Order: sequence, then structure tokens, then C-alpha cells
Amino acid sequence: MEIFGVGLHILVALFFAVHAVRNGQPIYWLLILFLFPLLGSLVYFVAIFLPNSRLPQGARKVASKAVQVLDPHRELREARAAYDYTPTAQNQMRLASAQLEAGDPQAAAGTYEACLQGAFASDLEIRMGAARAYLECERGAEALTHLEFIRRSDIHFRPEIVSLLTARALAQSGRQAEAKAQFDDALTRHGSFEARAEYAIWALQQGDAILSERLCQDIDSAMQRWNSHTREMYAPLLARLEAARK
Repeated sequence: MEIFGVGLHILVALFFAVHAVRNGQPIYWLLILFLFPLLGSLVYFVAIFLPNSRLPQGARKVASKAVQVLDPHRELREARAAYDYTPTAQNQMRLASAQLEAGDPQAAAGTYEACLQGAFASDLEIRMGAARAYLECERGAEALTHLEFIRRSDIHFRPEIVSLLTARALAQSGRQAEAKAQFDDALTRHGSFEARAEYAIWALQQGDAILSERLCQDIDSAMQRWNSHTREMYAPLLARLEAARK
């Protein structure tokens, strides 16, 4: 039985090696599969085979999360490789987004600024990406420049997101009265959980106990009706809120 087990591991590794060759995967996967048949097959199954299979959407989501745990910088590596191989504007935008998601907002801000040189200077999606990156860098004034450009160009472009980002950028720039007015407006016009949570984070940071308590009560009441999927969707925002509460 032991010999059969070893042989089975090798057969599985061979199966995934054929899949890797047929689907143009990097050559290092072959080395991993043949040097570590059991562990390599498991990693390949989770990282490559399952996400690209025709299994139900739920299984693919599980696989995607497993990939993020096993290889959190995969998208960044692939985006950088794609841009190095073909330095198109689309690949440059993908690289900037990957840098931001990987927790490198300084690099993302620089890449977004490079995207805005030339034909894509008026692209509002790139402007918003740049604003997000600058906010993560605590450079609110520079984020505000891009957000004001968006509003001048198209007042209807993602109004809630632009409003909340503008409020955060104003707060980072020390313009707290304007930030409060922007948060009030966003909450009145949109009334979303994001608007309430962002406003609560700001109120907590400003030490406004009455406002923050009212907002947090509304947030806690809404969260009582949530399912696990909703909690997962808002996890980054909830983490920021929890940090502000402490």
C-alpha cells in the first residue's frame, strides 16, 4: 500500500504537470510538482486548477481566498510581469491597482500618476485610483486634487464614493468643518452603511462622543441583521471602524 501511495502522488503530480504545460503556466510549477509531489499538487490544485475550473461559484470563491492566503502577492507579480512584457496603459493600470491592494500605496500613487500622463489624463477611474492611493499615504491634499477634477468633469460619476473620499481627504488636509459638512451630505443623500461607518470613524477620530455614539448605535443595529457574506464584504471597513473605536 505504501508503494501504491507514492505512485498515486506521482500520478497526481503528472496530471497537474500536463495541465500546467497545456495552460501555459510558468515553468517553476513543474519543478514544484516534481520536487514535492504531494504538497506541490495540493498547492497547484488550490492556486491554479480550482480557480480556473468549472466548479460552482462558491467553490471558486473558496479557492480564491485560499490563493490569497498561500500566495498573497500573486496578482502583484503577475501584473508587474504583464506590464514589463507589454507596457500598455491597461497593464499599467492593473499594476497600480495591484500595488494598492498589496499595501504599497506609495508605489501605487506613482504608477497612477504615470498612467495620467498623455492620452489618459482625463480618465476618471485612474483619477479615483490615484485619490485612493494618496489617501492611504495620508496625503489628503493630493487626493483632493484628483477628486475635485472628477467632480468638475462629471458630477454623476460614482457620487457616493467620490463624496466619501472627498470628506476623508478634507479631514486629512485639516479642513474638519468642510469634512463634517461633506459627511453630513453623503449620509443625507445616500444613507448607506459605508457613509455611516466612514462618518463614525471620522467622529471617533475627532473625539465627538455624541455623534460617534449615535452613528455606532445605528451601525450595531444594522449589523445584527447581517449574514456572514455581508460581514465578509465589509471586513476592511469594519476593521478601520474597530481601530477607531479603540
